[in-house]
Amino acid sequence: MKRLIIFLLKPLSFLPALLMMYVIFSFSSQSGQVSGELSYKVSYHIVTIGAEILDKDISDMGVDYYIEQIHGPVRKAAHMTEYFLLAIAISFPFYVYGLRGFPLLVVAGIICFGFACTDEFHQSMVEGRGPSKRDVAIDCVGAFFGIMLVRIVCFTALLGSGGKKKKRRKRRR
Repeated sequence: MKRLIIFLLKPLSFLPALLMMYVIFSFSSQSGQVSGELSYKVSYHIVTIGAEILDKDISDMGVDYYIEQIHGPVRKAAHMTEYFLLAIAISFPFYVYGLRGFPLLVVAGIICFGFACTDEFHQSMVEGRGPSKRDVAIDCVGAFFGIMLVRIVCFTALLGSGGKKKKRRKRRR
């Protein structure tokens, strides 16, 4: 019975990846103006919260200046974060299925790279947006770190559960 439940639930482990793909696609569907306003709001909150934390009194012109300074990096960090999360959502189920090591990096990396390319192509059809090779590269960096995090966490969890001890016992016999 337990094997049947696992057999039925394993394919559902890819639902978070599909959900993350939907979220990324939704953000890419926003017009250039809407996307810019969203990242402006995020930048505004970062500047105002930073000013509060640092106990700085910044004029409206100062706030606008700092927003302009961080607006681009905030947008790129959003790209990287989206694909970091996508890579985790893709890599973990593959790891559970037994895909590990370099093959996991390759398969999950190709999926994330392919989705990044199709996402940029999709943006080329959205008003005020366009494709960017730089964004694909940034997406891939985020994906790489997500895949590596899954590899490290899962490897560490296996070691903690006695995976290394079992291998040693088998060798002694």
